[in-house]
Amino acid sequence: MCLSFWSVENFLDPDNVKNVSEAKEEGSSHLSVSGVYFTCPLTGAILRKDQRDAHIKEAINKHSDKDPVAASIMKIHTFNRDREKVKLGVDTIAKYLDNIHLHPEEEKYRKIKLQNRVFQERINCLEGANEFFEAIGFEKMTLPIPEQETSEEYYVLNEDALAQVKKLEEHKVTLQSSEPVRAQLARQRRIFQPSPLAAQFDLPGDFFNLTAEELKREQKLRADTVERLSVLRTKAMREKEEQREMRKYTYTLLRVRFPDGHILQGTFYARERLSALYSFVREALLNDWLPFELLPAGGHKLLDENLAFNECGLVPSALLTFTWDTGVLEDIRASGAEQSPAILKPELLATVENLA
Repeated sequence: MCLSFWSVENFLDPDNVKNVSEAKEEGSSHLSVSGVYFTCPLTGAILRKDQRDAHIKEAINKHSDKDPVAASIMKIHTFNRDREKVKLGVDTIAKYLDNIHLHPEEEKYRKIKLQNRVFQERINCLEGANEFFEAIGFEKMTLPIPEQETSEEYYVLNEDALAQVKKLEEHKVTLQSSEPVRAQLARQRRIFQPSPLAAQFDLPGDFFNLTAEELKREQKLRADTVERLSVLRTKAMREKEEQREMRKYTYTLLRVRFPDGHILQGTFYARERLSALYSFVREALLNDWLPFELLPAGGHKLLDENLAFNECGLVPSALLTFTWDTGVLEDIRASGAEQSPAILKPELLATVENLA
């Protein structure tokens, strides 16, 4: 399913509620964007939301053949969801490696009893941990218990790894400083010709943090908006309701209209900061060093780039207006220089489309 929206400013205006269209089937040619997609940082593949985890897991597993140490570290940080357990396990592994690095001549530090309670509770429970030990030079060995007729299983550092003990320190630092491998939100950058449809958005269902049943009810709720807004409410009540509305959205589709009418479009997380949009726009500019402003409907300035999109009403979609910083323009004119009329990079303009 998808929902059709005008810019969020229009949506909050009761006079424009009648312009909200009926839900459309996803895959419609009228969608502003076909869906939410992600990029795998390891392979560069473009993925749907439901493909992310399986693809990244497969990519990490395949990386084991190329670099088993790096792959095992990625597994530890990516395949284990409990971050506290990961930190505890990583810190414990680091302690083992510190002991070897600081006391390479002491044999006791080169052996790790696998049935040790600390090892079992903190390390063995982590996917990828055993692969890490084996990749950096530990080998599983069954050793006799002194003065007993039984034996126990150990990880024992082999001689080749011991001869390169500084490498263990490097592996430890990499293990401690690594982060989970996560698919990155694809901006799906597009550039459109000037169009009177710039403020109208048709969004697919995965832009909303709602269940399928909630999406079906969404249209009815919006149909009741005019009646609800006609009831006298305090400012605090309205703000509370607006905040509750904003939390429904996981992503937002943003458009920026330039002075020449061209429209730049990109997909963002609803909780990303305004600074992400400014960076996105700057990458498209021919003169990316010149300061500029982005103005939502109403023309008020967005003064704090640390605000999230859902904190300033720019969800689930919004149209903003690009303008050069007036102070800089005045300085250019005062110097007698002429500003180039070109705004966007030629390679971007080469991909321009019509906004359907």
